[in-house]
Amino acid sequence: MDGRAPHVPVLAGQAVGYLVPETGRDEGVVVDATIGAGGHAERLLDAMGPGGKLLGLDRDEEALAIARDRLARFGDRVRLVHANFDDLEDVVRSEGWDPLAGVLYDLGVSSMHFDDAERGFSYQHDAPLDMRMDRSQHLTAREVLNTYPQRELTRVLRTYGEERWASRIAQFVVRARQRRPLSTTLELVELIRDAVPHAARRVGPHPARRTFQALRIEVNGELDALSSSLPQAVAMLGASGRLVAISYHSGEDRIVKRFMVAESRGEVPRLRLLVRSPLMADEAEVVVNPRATAAKLRAAERLASPPFDQTPPDGSAA
Repeated sequence: MDGRAPHVPVLAGQAVGYLVPETGRDEGVVVDATIGAGGHAERLLDAMGPGGKLLGLDRDEEALAIARDRLARFGDRVRLVHANFDDLEDVVRSEGWDPLAGVLYDLGVSSMHFDDAERGFSYQHDAPLDMRMDRSQHLTAREVLNTYPQRELTRVLRTYGEERWASRIAQFVVRARQRRPLSTTLELVELIRDAVPHAARRVGPHPARRTFQALRIEVNGELDALSSSLPQAVAMLGASGRLVAISYHSGEDRIVKRFMVAESRGEVPRLRLLVRSPLMADEAEVVVNPRATAAKLRAAERLASPPFDQTPPDGSAA
């Protein structure tokens, strides 16, 4: 490991419970589409029988290195691939590990990205405006801020950050970059503080939180990748295979919810919903792991053929 505290997986017990039911799963393959530091993957492999395998994907090579070390004790039960989850189907087919018993998405940014100040994800540390999960890609937060037209910047901040002051912040960004390009997170934080009215800064979260979230989502194309990946996951699941998604942002959860509900309806439904409304962390988990505060878990099961009753055991979808 690299000396940092191990990543604490959010809603791990609930995720494992759905992906590895009480009846057990002694064989089959589960895909962790966002393996990160391997916290969920480790719990899954411990819960599965010796014949169970895990295919882990991540676009961040540094995260894969940490996961590889963490999961080394499982030997050839684990295969890790440097890939984004919108390539899920191609990766699974190339590895020859289909059909799948389950797919897990732990969406958003990992805590280790915030811990690594130089990556530029945190508004609490001064660093280059980067925010790339995959450092081999070209687009960075610096490029977004310094090249996007004001109208497009406003759209990004409003759509992905739900930022009330999106238009004003975009205006301040354009004005500032006419003098010199924005290059560091501290420059951006100070600009946001100037743009957001004083009264609005006194309440709620840090005034830069929504802007940083929006830029990260734009830089990494997170919502588009999710919309592309979910149908691939369902296509790769075998009968009774499970799909579990943990989201932290309303945009992510909205995509997951609409997809699962749509796939559970129609003339030939492919999914059965396993929960009525998203599961959330209890107070005890939030105390230990504050990142769990916003987490929402949704789960569904792949159908072999259209059943007569599509109502989940605990009611209809929320």
